[in-house]
Amino acid sequence: MLRKGLYALAGLLILVGLWGFFGRLTTGHEQVGYGSYVVWGLWVAQYVFFVGLAGGLFFFATLDYLFGLRLFVGLGRVALFAALVSLGTGLFFIWVDLGHPLRIWKVYFNPNFQSVMTQIVWGYTAFGALTLAALALSAGRGAARRGLNLLLVGGVVLALFLSGGVGALFGVVGSRPFWHVGLLPVQFPVFSVASGAAALLVIVSLFTDRHDALRSSRLWALALLTIGLQLAKLYFLWADFSQSVYGGTPQNIDAVNAVLYGQYWWSFWLLQLLAGSLIPIAILALPRMARNGTAAGLAGMLTLVGFAVARVNIILPALAVPEIEALARAYVEPRLQFSYFPSAMEWAVSAGIIGLAGLVFLVGLDRLPLLVTGKEGGPKTWKTAN
Repeated sequence: MLRKGLYALAGLLILVGLWGFFGRLTTGHEQVGYGSYVVWGLWVAQYVFFVGLAGGLFFFATLDYLFGLRLFVGLGRVALFAALVSLGTGLFFIWVDLGHPLRIWKVYFNPNFQSVMTQIVWGYTAFGALTLAALALSAGRGAARRGLNLLLVGGVVLALFLSGGVGALFGVVGSRPFWHVGLLPVQFPVFSVASGAAALLVIVSLFTDRHDALRSSRLWALALLTIGLQLAKLYFLWADFSQSVYGGTPQNIDAVNAVLYGQYWWSFWLLQLLAGSLIPIAILALPRMARNGTAAGLAGMLTLVGFAVARVNIILPALAVPEIEALARAYVEPRLQFSYFPSAMEWAVSAGIIGLAGLVFLVGLDRLPLLVTGKEGGPKTWKTAN
């Protein structure tokens, strides 16, 4: 029943996405909600979220293959596959955001390696190839397993570089003080691991056999990890906002006010903080709830939603503050606005990309031996968890 429902949901999202893609391909950026001042929107935020999630999932694959931790044995392959799907999803989001998507080849054949963005594109290309190779070698033994270990070590280093590089991509923009803080590049690797833990919590909750002897212990361990990383995220949030306010830079203060009391208050207080942090922590702090597949899966999904919204609340507030005080009044035109909300086309395209990612992941679970037992190495049937 769960399988059919998830396939149906993925198909519905793809159908909605087809309408959005038609608008994107035929009208370009005419139907998007951002303009000349707010130049990044929903798609960039989701790109940041999904590529970070890929790095976090890759890290958890190392706990199986590289470190051999008992609670994670058998989860490495599904973590690698989920990382590959997540990486493709993030890159798909940023591809549709490009003004000329077909010109992406220029970054490979005419690169400027002094650009942080060029470094990130090449880095994610290498990371994707490395993850695919690691997934292929994960089924082998002997020399293949030794090669896998080397790939995993290189992949962890690369994932840390790329996660911090995305933070640096924002942090080096000196004209946006809200991003220009030393903690920003440090936060992103922590966010990646945190989102990876939440995603693995969802996978274990929904797609592993509820009769598996290790399942309860895995849920509890992932719950504790998720709580700890949630608290670390909240600490970084407090550090960022307090630095911005006490630093006294007007643009920083305006950006923080936009998040706490302005146009993004609802996404911060209701989605990011309440639904995405406090409710999951409350659920997972109770051992009985954390070991229950349905409750733990719900907490994991809420955590992922909270992290996705957090990316929006990092990007948009900095762009919502005029770089020159009178700029908002100097010219009047629909594309010259400092307020932003995603258009119907942006939501539809996002739904389609997420639906496609979900479909690929479900097909992979059905067709590939991703969830394996530590003893036999054979496929394990995924069932509805409770």
